[in-house]
Amino acid sequence: MKRNDRVILAIDLKSFYASVECIDRDMDPFTTPLVVADEDRGDGTIVLAASPYIKAKYGVKSRCRLYEVPKNIEGLIIAQPKMKRYLEMSARINDIYLEYVSEEDLFVYSIDESFLDVTRYLKRNKDTPKSYARKIIEEIRSKTGLTVTAGIGLNLFMAKAAMDIEAK
Repeated sequence: MKRNDRVILAIDLKSFYASVECIDRDMDPFTTPLVVADEDRGDGTIVLAASPYIKAKYGVKSRCRLYEVPKNIEGLIIAQPKMKRYLEMSARINDIYLEYVSEEDLFVYSIDESFLDVTRYLKRNKDTPKSYARKIIEEIRSKTGLTVTAGIGLNLFMAKAAMDIEAK
């Protein structure tokens, strides 16, 4: 690694809203057919998130319309959005990040996606970028139950591209 090279982690909380809803119900997002949508707004409302299970098994996508979700899915859960809860969980995740990097090295991109500049922490902790990312991922999983994907790159773009290629 060159002296000016950075090591950036792009971290995404997988199917965040849907995963939080499943965890709050003591259900596994990878086996639960759940979408987050405000049914009170009618069938044309947007699905804010879909669980990994319903995405994989039925092809339901986040940001589709509720009427596009097959209604004959056994055990289908349509969860009312709880933005306050999602913000609380996101803040909890950010607190975990701050156990690994200082505030100046944390770049919050959205409620479920952040970038961490881990350059100066690797040598100090005798870690590789991959092992450091794995520690963060495992701690998030252990403390919250959420599944996380990560990408590693020399800058924000490369880290995000690595994450998107690997996760999708």
